[in-house]
Amino acid sequence: MPLEFMKHFPAIPTEFKLKTNTGCAWRVTVKVINSVTLDQGWATFAAVRESMRYMLTFKLPTPNTVKLIVFNDEGVEVATKCKERDNTVKLA
Repeated sequence: MPLEFMKHFPAIPTEFKLKTNTGCAWRVTVKVINSVTLDQGWATFAAVRESMRYMLTFKLPTPNTVKLIVFNDEGVEVATKCKERDNTVKLA
């Protein structure tokens, strides 16, 4: 994430909750070296969701939660159900 995006935060969090359109969430850590990178947890999230080849949009509803919307190759929003084996965390 560009540092310009991070100026909207009072402080750069050490972790984010990525919340999907189906209400599931995934914790990822944040690493800062010239930019802000989603670190531990991100690769697994992307692999499980098969999102590496899809377009993603990020919204910031709270300073530590990022709403992630995934679109497939045809531009259609992907709605993936939470799976117990995905290590997702159901948010209230």
